[in-house]
Amino acid sequence: MADISLTFPDGSQRDYPAGTTPAEVAESIAPSLAKKAISAALNGQHIDLQWPLQTSGEITINTMKDDAPALELIRHDLAHIMARAVQELWPDVQVTIGPVIEHGWYYDFDREEPFTPEDLGEIEAKMKQIINAREPVRTEVWDRPRAIAHYEAAGEPYKVELIEAIPGDEPLRMYWHGDWQDLCRGPHLQHTGQVPADAFKLMSVAGAYWRGDSKRPMLQRIYGVAFKSRDELKAHLTMLEEAAKRDHRKLGREMDLFHMQEEAPGQVFWHPNGWTIYTTLQDYVRRKQRAGGYREINTPQIVDRKLWEASGHWAKYQHHMFIVEVDESRDGENDDAAAKDKETTRINALKPMNCPCHVQVYNQGLKSYRDLPLRFAEFGSCTRYEPSGALHGIMRVRGFTQDDGHIFCTEDQIETECARFIEFLAGIYEELGFATFEIKFATRPEKRVGTEESWDYVETALEQAIRKTGRTYTLEPGDGAFYGPKLDFYLTDAIGRVWQCGTFQVDPNLPERLDAEYVGPDGAKHRPFMLHRATLGSFERFIGILVEEHAGKLPMWLAPRQVVVASIVSDCDAYVLETVEKLRAAGIRAEADIRNEKINYKVREHSLAKVPVIFAVGMREVEEQTVTIRRLGEKQTQTAPLSDAIAALVTEATPPDLAERAIAAE
Repeated sequence: MADISLTFPDGSQRDYPAGTTPAEVAESIAPSLAKKAISAALNGQHIDLQWPLQTSGEITINTMKDDAPALELIRHDLAHIMARAVQELWPDVQVTIGPVIEHGWYYDFDREEPFTPEDLGEIEAKMKQIINAREPVRTEVWDRPRAIAHYEAAGEPYKVELIEAIPGDEPLRMYWHGDWQDLCRGPHLQHTGQVPADAFKLMSVAGAYWRGDSKRPMLQRIYGVAFKSRDELKAHLTMLEEAAKRDHRKLGREMDLFHMQEEAPGQVFWHPNGWTIYTTLQDYVRRKQRAGGYREINTPQIVDRKLWEASGHWAKYQHHMFIVEVDESRDGENDDAAAKDKETTRINALKPMNCPCHVQVYNQGLKSYRDLPLRFAEFGSCTRYEPSGALHGIMRVRGFTQDDGHIFCTEDQIETECARFIEFLAGIYEELGFATFEIKFATRPEKRVGTEESWDYVETALEQAIRKTGRTYTLEPGDGAFYGPKLDFYLTDAIGRVWQCGTFQVDPNLPERLDAEYVGPDGAKHRPFMLHRATLGSFERFIGILVEEHAGKLPMWLAPRQVVVASIVSDCDAYVLETVEKLRAAGIRAEADIRNEKINYKVREHSLAKVPVIFAVGMREVEEQTVTIRRLGEKQTQTAPLSDAIAALVTEATPPDLAERAIAAE
């Protein structure tokens, strides 16, 4: 056999006969490495230790210390081990597919009886038996007729269908975990005992249509999570428990913020408390944008398809649009709306984004280079079709509002505007409690428009802008839009979850398509660059993030109900109402609770609703003109003169940008 040349991470090279396995390569380096090896990577492709090598290239031998490949293998092997356990417990169950997902895996089964929580415990116990048996994992490549015949004989029609869908030139790899066999691309570990027996857990069962088709059989999907150690699993489960406590849907009910219903899927019914958060946050962003040089505009909700065709969205994005058809010939109250005249029917769409409409505002009137940069901002209400299965509270909706903005500028203004936006975004994030964030820099994709020189210039401008702000970034090669590079901004919340919120994108394409121009210093007409930018992104989603970040205990200035004044005895009612009036006059969102209930009951109820401050008022407080103050999450109370308590709350309830402005004015 001809030799193949392998290059190792340290730069050294060795020649091996073609057909040598990675396991044999590891043994040739050091027997100790061979014992620790779990897989390999050849030219960036994750491969099994048992696979014969046929090509030269760069090779890496992976061990359990290599997190990414180790976790992939552990989770993939557990998917197979779980499927084996299920079929050993219930031999009539048919298996389908079981991929690795974030934090774990799932496997879909065809079983008449539903899996129960008790079944999951039984499956876990059987899986641990299989792991502790340390049975070997082996692999073979079969031809198509042999594989189909095998699964037909085994009564596994789903596997037969999968084989028939695999391209004819792709090898069919079979894996055995002990005596149990499955069709799989691999790679896998070398024996079942390499899987940590105490670092996985089966989490739940859900329904899933075969191949995602609602016309196909409904299967049962079992989800599991797995890590390299018991401590990592424990930390993950603790995080899930904390996330459940912080779930914005649960807190939304407790705080009476919003609700969703079937008649308006993926759209939010805001209650007074939730809308108070929404408008308070919107007012804050509006003030920040005004101070940042943005001019606020508002554009239509429904726009004729002609604009979407001109912008390119009709061809590429129509499947996400809600279409509105109107027969313009109807002018009477009794016209039949269902009987549309094709000749006079106008096809519109609810806008899924604001960008083309902003260009229309820009295009009104001749623009000079002296007008640039021109910064437009809009709290743009958008509607996008999201599959019902993807909807998630107010985090993933069909109707939402963006703090959208577009900057029209010249090419040499891109770097300055990018740096300016990063600082603008950083200031808002810090004031909202997110002191740090991550920037991901997505560069040119394979399919793109524009010249290489233009891409070089713009990518360099963004990189220089980031450096100018003193921040770092993570490079994501090839993930930019087809028209330009972009920056995405990621927040990490209190329990370690990462959220992509802000974005900054460079776009020379849309101004070209929609004929945007400005007159340059040379008197000729030029195309501006369009910079798409959002800071919070969707208001709905960001409010969900804030609620979960603070576990409902929002900062005083954002809390919908800032103070509840509760009476201890009915003789205090007049003082309670007087106190509420004084608080409201000072700009505090205050409510009275003079119900004929015990004070402890009132405190528990308002604490569950996450009211930051409760004033308890009894006869002593009436006589002394004081209030007893109980803060959310604190057991100790304090008594203070009413005037002092109000003054302190006014300071605490001032939005951060206004508080900073007040300090600067002193």
